[in-house]
Amino acid sequence: MKAYLDNSATTAQFEQVTDRMLEAVREFGNPSSMHSMGVIGEKMVRKARKQAADAAGADADEIIFTSGGTESDNAAIFGGVESLRRQGDHIITTQVEHPAVLECFRRLEQKGMRVTYLNVDRDCLVDPEAVAAAIDEKTILVSVMQVNNETGAIQPLNEIGRIIREKSEAYGHRILFHTDAVQGFGKIRQDLQLNGIDMMSASGHKIHGPKGTGLLYIRKGLHIPAFIVGGGQERGQRSGTENVPGIVGLGEAASIASEKMSENLEHVRKLRDKLLNGIISGIENVRVNSLTDEKGLPYILNVSFPGTRGEVLLHMLEQAGIYVSTGSACSSKKKGSHVLSAMGLKPDEIEGAVRFSLSADNTEEEIEYTLENVRRVVADNRRILKIAGKDRRR
Repeated sequence: MKAYLDNSATTAQFEQVTDRMLEAVREFGNPSSMHSMGVIGEKMVRKARKQAADAAGADADEIIFTSGGTESDNAAIFGGVESLRRQGDHIITTQVEHPAVLECFRRLEQKGMRVTYLNVDRDCLVDPEAVAAAIDEKTILVSVMQVNNETGAIQPLNEIGRIIREKSEAYGHRILFHTDAVQGFGKIRQDLQLNGIDMMSASGHKIHGPKGTGLLYIRKGLHIPAFIVGGGQERGQRSGTENVPGIVGLGEAASIASEKMSENLEHVRKLRDKLLNGIISGIENVRVNSLTDEKGLPYILNVSFPGTRGEVLLHMLEQAGIYVSTGSACSSKKKGSHVLSAMGLKPDEIEGAVRFSLSADNTEEEIEYTLENVRRVVADNRRILKIAGKDRRR
């Protein structure tokens, strides 16, 4: 049997998405061309934009297509800062953001911006009052992810957005609010207006769409400098001939995800609970790093097995056809998890952490198979490391 439980890294592309993309490949006209072949391409892009906007709870003219979540994060953060640079030099984010956000902030810090990296608690949650305390008269942008990609913690965006609006009014200038919603888009509702979100990033391959596709929501009336200039495509925000097949695939995937959101969430929650209960009841000395109530996304379950090495567990499970991860795929080659470290975990809890990330395609049989093998490989790895430790002490 095979059990793919690394869906936060990427998902299997839906056949329906592939079929729609193939149609777009065959209709190869440039959507910027004025002849009939170009018009066909333009209509495909327009439909996909509407699909993506509906899934995001936005208007179609608020959606810009990009090459993925990383480009969307970069465009939002660098563009947002540049648009308000004369108003201030202070920006705020959290210690547990995806590298696509953190590296933007580090670069801006090197260029003279003041950066506040907010702490999180043991549950990976940001305290909205910490955001309030960090904002000053020179703050121009706050970036807080919707769902943490390693633990599934859902950040309190509504409270943070309210605070940002209040501070903006108090200081008499706009403070932009950006969220990286790569792990939440298509899985939970995007309350962009309610949360006061100015810019939101999402990616296609996290929702069974094609890799190399993404979107950036920019609130109507907000004007930020173009990240890529040239022919003026995407309303001048992102020049370059549109990747029509990729855009069509993203739109189709977003539409499917939105239509089945509640059904998928309930199915995945049942699988997560089965996996969680099986781990807790069948394995001693574990630490669950993911919230399992409404503050956590059930698609992600992060568990520490002290006395083991997560990377070794990963490869032992792989031999049984089970695919998991030790953290973010985009930072997997770095030492340790900056997210778990920020949560205050001990070194052995970080070293022995494994992320199981689910999708609606997973089955109860796969979870049962995974539990059998997780129990086995954890016991084997602990025994091997215990023996190795004794040998080193001789």
